[in-house]
Amino acid sequence: MGMGSPSPKHDAAGGKVTEGAIPEPHVLQTRLALASRQLDHFLRQKGLKQTRQRQIILDTFLATNEHLTAEDLYMRVQAHNPEIGFATVYRTLHLIVDSGIAREREFSAGRKYYEHVVGETRDHHHLICQKTGKIVEFYLPEFVRDALDKIAVEHGFRLTGYTLELFGETNEETETT
Repeated sequence: MGMGSPSPKHDAAGGKVTEGAIPEPHVLQTRLALASRQLDHFLRQKGLKQTRQRQIILDTFLATNEHLTAEDLYMRVQAHNPEIGFATVYRTLHLIVDSGIAREREFSAGRKYYEHVVGETRDHHHLICQKTGKIVEFYLPEFVRDALDKIAVEHGFRLTGYTLELFGETNEETETT
């Protein structure tokens, strides 16, 4: 795929997931089942209970392939469940992160985004448009991963992980995160 088109994201259901797209039903069902079990287990360990509101927030978060801010998620939750407040969404989102279902990312100063990672089989990285805010996920080719390992070894390091966030501009006019 070219750098101008989103890279597919692969998950445990074997589906390809593209940024901004609605997941295929079988992919979403598998993702929801994995995440629900993971969150239930995490909450029990913390002495907390799963609630209907937490489940709605989790379901809403996992129903998209976009990188969402807490405000974005709140607006989506509000569209179908106006009784759920921002504080509940915010606290639940942090439980989702702490449970390992999602990661918090800061692509621009002060603006935190959340992405779900439950069921992912490969690490991905990001291209971020500084003009539109568009975020595209991509995977490193093996030769790039090998080159990073070689650089680390040359400097006396053993890589245990890395995150690439590449900033630039697209030709698109509107923000699509």
